[in-house]
Amino acid sequence: MVQKVIQIGSSAGVTIPKSRMAELGLSIGDEVKVTVEPVQKAPADKVELVALTQKLIKRHQAALDNLSQR
Repeated sequence: MVQKVIQIGSSAGVTIPKSRMAELGLSIGDEVKVTVEPVQKAPADKVELVALTQKLIKRHQAALDNLSQR
């Protein structure tokens, strides 16, 4: 599940949707173990996206050529 960090007073927090709480059998006040991994963000602009695409094509050129001949 991916959630945004939100402002809660002078602190920050992450919410758990009500439906997910029900699926997990959680109630307010229950303790949970949380693992945090930053989500890799999408490229900032088209130039970066183009550069990433060109790098991918260069890395897999042989496989792409093979696929195009089928």
